[in-house]
Amino acid sequence: MALALYGQRILKRISSLTLAKRHGYIVLVPEIGEDLPEKNPLLQKNGLPEFNNLTIENCMAAIGKQTLEFEAGVREIEDQILQNPVKDIFKNVLNPLENLGAPLDTTWGLSKTLYLGNSTLMPTKSYLSIHDRARRARASKFNSSQIYGAIKDSLNKDNKNEEQTRILKKFELEGKLNGLDINVADKSKLEECLNKLAAEKDRFKTKTEVSTKLFRHQIKDIKVVRDFPVYLLKSMAIDPKHCLDGPWIASLQSHVYLPFMEHCPDRELRWNVWQAMVNRGSTYGNKEYVTSTHLEEIRYLRREQANLLGYKTFADMSMETKMAGSVQNVKNLLLILLQRAMPAQERELLDLHKFATNSGFKGERIELWDVPYWRRKQQISLFDYKEEAIQEYFPLPKVLEGLFSLCERLFKVTIKQRYEVSTWDKDVKFYDVFEPHSSAPVAGFYLDPYTRTDEKSRILQNSGSMVGIQNRSLIADIKPLAALIFNFQPPSSDKPSLLTFKDVNLLFHKFGYALQHLLTRTSYSEVSGLSNIEWDVVEVCGYVLSQWLYNKDVIHSISSHCDSEEKLPADMFDMLVNIRKQTAGLDLCRELYLSALDLELHSTKDFWLDIVRKLWPQYRCFPLDKMDSHPCSFTQIFVEEWAAAYYSHVWARVIAADVYSAFHEVQGDEQQIVDVGKRFRDTFLALGGSCNPGEVFRKFRGRDPSPKALLSSLGLKQAKRAEVK
Repeated sequence: MALALYGQRILKRISSLTLAKRHGYIVLVPEIGEDLPEKNPLLQKNGLPEFNNLTIENCMAAIGKQTLEFEAGVREIEDQILQNPVKDIFKNVLNPLENLGAPLDTTWGLSKTLYLGNSTLMPTKSYLSIHDRARRARASKFNSSQIYGAIKDSLNKDNKNEEQTRILKKFELEGKLNGLDINVADKSKLEECLNKLAAEKDRFKTKTEVSTKLFRHQIKDIKVVRDFPVYLLKSMAIDPKHCLDGPWIASLQSHVYLPFMEHCPDRELRWNVWQAMVNRGSTYGNKEYVTSTHLEEIRYLRREQANLLGYKTFADMSMETKMAGSVQNVKNLLLILLQRAMPAQERELLDLHKFATNSGFKGERIELWDVPYWRRKQQISLFDYKEEAIQEYFPLPKVLEGLFSLCERLFKVTIKQRYEVSTWDKDVKFYDVFEPHSSAPVAGFYLDPYTRTDEKSRILQNSGSMVGIQNRSLIADIKPLAALIFNFQPPSSDKPSLLTFKDVNLLFHKFGYALQHLLTRTSYSEVSGLSNIEWDVVEVCGYVLSQWLYNKDVIHSISSHCDSEEKLPADMFDMLVNIRKQTAGLDLCRELYLSALDLELHSTKDFWLDIVRKLWPQYRCFPLDKMDSHPCSFTQIFVEEWAAAYYSHVWARVIAADVYSAFHEVQGDEQQIVDVGKRFRDTFLALGGSCNPGEVFRKFRGRDPSPKALLSSLGLKQAKRAEVK
């Protein structure tokens, strides 16, 4: 009854509004739509979305209504806090917020699914409008000084379990980072700083995108492209329908650049394309698109932001949301890994140069623009690597069957396809996830596997996406719902969809990511699944599942030749294991360098080029090209969300390898493997963001993490001092 009356008060306040103004934006009531909520087809009676009838209009209408309701609900809670002291923070504040946020988050998730799965149903402009509106509305609960004060008061009281404490600390940290602890003058400075920062990031992004698109080198000589795979020729051809005839365009687009560098036999042409890539945003190119001034301004503004919030550097502020805890802990790990990766990098480059020289290479040394090409050639020579031959062993239906069987074996779940479910395309399938304790599904997910050029242009050939449509919430009575969207090649008239090994790896990785969302056991969506997980461990479960691809039994279960139905031969399996180790030191040193560069850029005031010159020889065995200006197009840290967090990719791999080693240590003993699987299910998959990740790891492994397992899996010698704190 209390909740019903509470909801009526909120709706009454909404109905009296002509427009809502808050935090500098205006939302007009007409965006709500006249037919909501009764006629809004976002959800069916079975709780699943009515994708067949979803339109831009009803998504926009739903998000308009739900954001207004949410913001009105936040104001209602603020008024109650002002009128009466909060006796029960969860009953009076957090439970109502949970109920208010559930429909908003679902509509947001559905819109993103359509945006990635069918761009004709959800164009970029429409999705960005929904995304921005939902994000700003959701942020209102973290920008409320009344809610923040009530949260801080409650933290000092007893009678809270671990999950509840993590939720309160999440709100406290969000409030602190939003400036709720600082005085009015500093808040004004912070707001001005963040506005300037957003503008600088936008300029950096725009100029990088333009300079990336501007480079186009036309190739007419068929000798240059004679070894190019068909998919690359199609991507480069001016007329894809006649991709074998040319001409072709070499560009810096991500889906073209790396495969081009791997297959182009013309060294001078490779150098030209590489130079264009690393010179983006530099003063050596078009002055109109120079980004170095924006780079330094972004660094300055982030430093000012951190200082206003009480942190010495932006990197120190970043560590508040990371498992690592401190910049020094990250540097310690990078150093441990570098001690083994650097000597390996030196050996690998010597071996690669020797191989290239024996194959006709005339250069004095292997340069950065040579590595992709000669590494591929070396793979073929050493391992007889033929991607097309391997691909024939991995038909998608068999891979899915083996993947689901592995999850059922390890985590005691059952995955079943449900038919006659509304989807956004005929190829999309829906699966229920069952656990032994319940006859009803505990979660569900959509799988959209195949490329559709006109509809899924935002999912690149070598990438995929996992969208958490709904978080689990016992308070709002909502089950987890996800969508997995890929761009795999569709089946032909005589063959099923065949996956490359990279595709298989991607599928396993994204499914591991999805499992953490689907199998969470938390009560609140605020810490459900991937919510509130520290950034440097958010990819751990994905890496853990993909590690199983180097287990012979798993490869046996997911492989079946498309013609003979034979399993992947032992020599091919060994080849895949060895290829992972081929240039492991070289690849790891690159990631370590970028991680160190990111941290240094956000820890010091030194000029960016001086930082590059200092760090480069510590991590790379190549001379630094005088025109190499790679930080000027380092969008991951200057535009995206990886500032002072790029190291997270390496950190997650370290944790995941250590987790997987627990399975590896008991290989051959099925009962022990099942026991480890249950422990992983009860910790990493169940706890989500409701527990500190260091404690989650200790609950699973019984100790702190170590980089030994990652070094071992890459064929690198183990460090003597290997503990990561």
